[in-house]
Amino acid sequence: MRIEYDKDVDCAYIYLDGSIQDGESKKTIEINDNIIVDLNNNGQLIGIEVLDASKVLSKKALISAEVVWKNDIKN
Repeated sequence: MRIEYDKDVDCAYIYLDGSIQDGESKKTIEINDNIIVDLNNNGQLIGIEVLDASKVLSKKALISAEVVWKNDIKN
């Protein structure tokens, strides 16, 4: 598991298996206002996006996260 955090937008992404390849995410489900999950073509959870991350995740998780900048995010 790997966590990336963008302080500028207070958003974190939790990769459950290292990284996600282009096109690997086949379905996105909004769980609530802060949590969005990505599933692969087998319906397996591969990643979790956390909006307002500083309010949702523990301080320890955010400190250990890789900090990314807007121009580093691949969307």
